[in-house]
Amino acid sequence: MEFVMKQALGGATKDMGKMLGGDEEKDPDAAKKEEERQEALRQEEEERKAKYAKMEAEREAMRQGIRDKYGIKKKEEREAEAQAAMEANAEGSLTRPKKAIPPGCGDEPEEDDESILDTVIKYLPGPLQDMFKK
Repeated sequence: MEFVMKQALGGATKDMGKMLGGDEEKDPDAAKKEEERQEALRQEEEERKAKYAKMEAEREAMRQGIRDKYGIKKKEEREAEAQAAMEANAEGSLTRPKKAIPPGCGDEPEEDDESILDTVIKYLPGPLQDMFKK
């Protein structure tokens, strides 16, 4: 019976030592297993990246087909063209480029007060039109 008790206590103290932070048994192949695990993780990550790169390439091909069909330019192309136009305008200038004037601002002659009054009179009923025309 003592023999049985020693075996039971001997195994228990060994496990208790591990739980309390004592020396653990070293697996001779632990480094090799860890290296294999890390390699498997790297390989899975590369496969995942390749999969998503392929999916993105397919999406971009579809986007380009839509751009070609409807005559839409990529944002980068539009920005490059706008930048080239600004550089062409400012090529011989020593000062900063002028601000763009919106269409319809300042290029039309101002109308007279009479023309505005005529426009208002036109929408009045007949007897009132006669009264203002005199």
